[in-house]
Amino acid sequence: MSNAAKPIVVIPADHPTQISDSAHLERLREIVDLRIFHDFPDSCDEQLRRAKDASIIINSRGNLHWTADLLSALPKLRMMTTVSIGTDAVDLVAARNQGLVVCNVPGRTAHIVAEHALALLLAAARQLAFQTAELRAGRWTAQQNTLISGKTLGIVGTGSIGTAMIQLGKAIGMTVLAWTFHPSEQRAKDLDVKFVELPELLRSSDAVSVHVKLTPDSRHLIGAEELALMKRGSILVNTARGPVVDTDALVEALNSRHLAAAGLDVFDQEPLPADSPILSCQQVVLSPHSADQMPEGIDLLNCGAIDNVLAFLEGSPKNVVT
Repeated sequence: MSNAAKPIVVIPADHPTQISDSAHLERLREIVDLRIFHDFPDSCDEQLRRAKDASIIINSRGNLHWTADLLSALPKLRMMTTVSIGTDAVDLVAARNQGLVVCNVPGRTAHIVAEHALALLLAAARQLAFQTAELRAGRWTAQQNTLISGKTLGIVGTGSIGTAMIQLGKAIGMTVLAWTFHPSEQRAKDLDVKFVELPELLRSSDAVSVHVKLTPDSRHLIGAEELALMKRGSILVNTARGPVVDTDALVEALNSRHLAAAGLDVFDQEPLPADSPILSCQQVVLSPHSADQMPEGIDLLNCGAIDNVLAFLEGSPKNVVT
């Protein structure tokens, strides 16, 4: 088959490298015209230039956003898959109105992300980032740390990652409570967890770990009012999406010592600006949206994205978000 007869699949901004060196791409090369761009576009015009002929886009980096205006300028586009669980880089309403199929890669890296959330929790409880910085500065600073075993962990969101975090919390001896937008007795039984209302969870938990997707309903789900409900000296972990937590309110809660610490993998703006107020908080442990960025996690996500493309080409799309 000539390239002219093949569907055009574009990877518009694989930087840093996520999928362009993946062996999974070999499953596509014989049946599509694959076009890969290894740097980040410097403008929306360049982003459109790269994607203008695409019938399928593999959006390998979540900081490359597809607004309604951009999507409307791509009439040839039929399908897009993220190489991630989250789809907040795509205007889903515009995609739906345009008849565009959008897919994601849910569930495959849940255990990996949950492990990272647990690492952030433990590091925050032990103040490891602060104590490392003190030692590097030549100071031997004694601090009282927080014991996690035997305490209560509140899980906000019980999708695949939240479910894995429930298991890890129990494994280290924590009592686990959970909240979700759609609780049920059967779900509670399946997860062997108690569902409570969000205010009760926040008041009762010594640590809260956030695992909801970003939607209009979840934006600033954890704001100043919710942070004030949390126990004094408790810990917040967020590996979901930055805007789920009100960052200004979180900074205030940390600086006032209402919260003992926070562990964050996600931020309102990514990459995180050097002048972000969260960087001024001593009692935080931070990572650059890298919870599933390890060889095993990257391979699982890459495989899932290619599976999505092949399923769409075969006429049976899967993992369809809209």
